[in-house]
Amino acid sequence: MQTAAKRHENLPPFRLKLVIGLVLGNALEFYDFTTYAFVAVSIGRAFFPADEAWAALLLSTAVFGVGFLARPIGGIIIGIYADSRGRGPALILTICLMAAGLLILGLTPGYDRIGMAGPVLIVLARLLQGFALGGEVGASTALLLELAPARRRGLYTAWQLASQGGATLVAGLLGLGLILCLPPAAMDEWGWRLLLLPGLAILPAGLFLRRCLPMAAPEPASTIALARDLARHRHILLIAIPVLLCGTVTTFTSNYMTTYALTILGMPPAASIAVTAMVGGCVLVFALIGGWLADRMGRRPVMLLPRLALALLAYPCFALMVRQPGATTTLLASGLLAALGAISGAASLTAITELLPHRVRAGGLAMVYSLTISLFGGTTQFIITWLMQRTGDPLSPAYYLIITSLIGLIAMAALPETRSHAPADLSPVTS
Repeated sequence: MQTAAKRHENLPPFRLKLVIGLVLGNALEFYDFTTYAFVAVSIGRAFFPADEAWAALLLSTAVFGVGFLARPIGGIIIGIYADSRGRGPALILTICLMAAGLLILGLTPGYDRIGMAGPVLIVLARLLQGFALGGEVGASTALLLELAPARRRGLYTAWQLASQGGATLVAGLLGLGLILCLPPAAMDEWGWRLLLLPGLAILPAGLFLRRCLPMAAPEPASTIALARDLARHRHILLIAIPVLLCGTVTTFTSNYMTTYALTILGMPPAASIAVTAMVGGCVLVFALIGGWLADRMGRRPVMLLPRLALALLAYPCFALMVRQPGATTTLLASGLLAALGAISGAASLTAITELLPHRVRAGGLAMVYSLTISLFGGTTQFIITWLMQRTGDPLSPAYYLIITSLIGLIAMAALPETRSHAPADLSPVTS
């Protein structure tokens, strides 16, 4: 086993290209999906005119959640396709579907020009994007783990989460540039569409980057056989849901911070969207740190300790932002929560992926990840917006973070340590 570990310690150039293609393609897909959250206020005004700003924002965040309804379906269909026919074909399919959704979202005229057809097309675009991402995460994460050297599985798997942070960082920086260059009226009318333009690179760039992915499954199997295998590992899938739940709520609360800073803290648009860049940068850096630590300390401590710290610090962070609103406090508090969530999330994703055998890894992970995202990611922003509107308490996001973190901690404590699992059992691509 030590000989095998040494042999796989460094990836050959071909496999390094595969990893780069996976990471950059994943980042492009998440850029397309998450930019909606950053321009939710502008989209609310363009497609959901209402007498009260709260109503338009609620409708906009509700449509943001619509994209998550299709995730479990995409997770099941594309995930099983990846296990039965190969990771490559599944990942190319997700790129094409995401591009179609982006085109609809970026080119649809506003409510004032085509009436109800506008919101209907926006919903269709979000459904397509959700279906694509539902299958993307399972197949790409499984392949990252399978391509990793034996002692770096945590670090390589962490690139899944880090690429999401990178997409958020780029979106935040581009959004900040638009805010500084365009007047508010122009940003609401057409400027937000410019933020979607970089995502148009997803089709040519994604197909180019992923052209070398494995196009056949190492262990071809029928859908019925895969479903039976998944049923045999249902205990892993069930415990994974609360583990992923807390990370999901943290991620989408962090993505909501631009809207929170703008509507609750009363910060100017430029400072508000800078929070997005801070959150994305922290996720990018600290997810990789979390994966690196998980390879050295084990998955369990890196899952548990940062999540416990987040539960303890959520209330003080939001209280500081509300009582002393300003760019400095908001950036620091948002960055701290995002960093803790990323460290824990990287270790959690690695452990769950390692617990699933190769035969059903993509489908199982896609199913449980997309279901959790659908139930909790798609509703997080709507729930905290509704809670703040109903209670008048701007600290409502902190309470939601604390409750979900405690649920996640209980589930994490039940997961076994997976760092010492035999590489041959986990990474058939590299064996």
